[in-house]
Amino acid sequence: MNNLVIMKDQQAVTSSLQVAEVFEKEHKNVLRDISTLDLDRLNFEQMFLEGTEPDSYGRNRKVIYMNRDGFTLLAMGFTGKKALEFKLKYIEAFNQMENSIKAQLELPTTPQGILKLVLENVNDSNEKVEELGTRLTDLEQNTPVAPGDYNYISRRISQRVREVGRGYGELTQKQRGELFKDINQGVKRIAGVGSRSQLRERHYKAVVEFINDWEPSTATKTLVRQMALELEG
Repeated sequence: MNNLVIMKDQQAVTSSLQVAEVFEKEHKNVLRDISTLDLDRLNFEQMFLEGTEPDSYGRNRKVIYMNRDGFTLLAMGFTGKKALEFKLKYIEAFNQMENSIKAQLELPTTPQGILKLVLENVNDSNEKVEELGTRLTDLEQNTPVAPGDYNYISRRISQRVREVGRGYGELTQKQRGELFKDINQGVKRIAGVGSRSQLRERHYKAVVEFINDWEPSTATKTLVRQMALELEG
């Protein structure tokens, strides 16, 4: 339903083809409905203008262009909830196109007026660029870690636990659990998140550096050694 209304001869219009498509009618029936309207109306030719458009085979076919008044006159006969919805969309489209045409017609013609308009547009553009930059920065800052990066962090955590664990001999599941608990707590503290699933792209570099340098806390080391002694005893 794009381009419901177009500009033709500096006037907002729609076509019988577009009306047929939107209201899900046969084009020939829309042409028939137009032809049965009151042709004696004084301004009928101002509301409806005949033209041609190529079909899918490149052959010219009859098309009727209509302005807001012509569309309103035609659409009076379209009833139903769905028809009402489409009429409202058309009204909005006509309003937007007519405002656009009005703005174009009001463009300044003097050098001073043109310069003023350019400066206003430059300021408006700068504001939009700044706003866009802020949105992009916010988006970058809050983009979740990519699946590949997240998987790498998980693998690197497991590798680092194995590397550190070699210093304690054969680790039990409970000992490994303490080491994993320690490194995961560190990751969350570094990133300032409550769980690894909340990691963002901005955390990635710092988290990887932490994992590479990670050593268990003194408390965790003590617990792991105590568990080893309990096994020996």
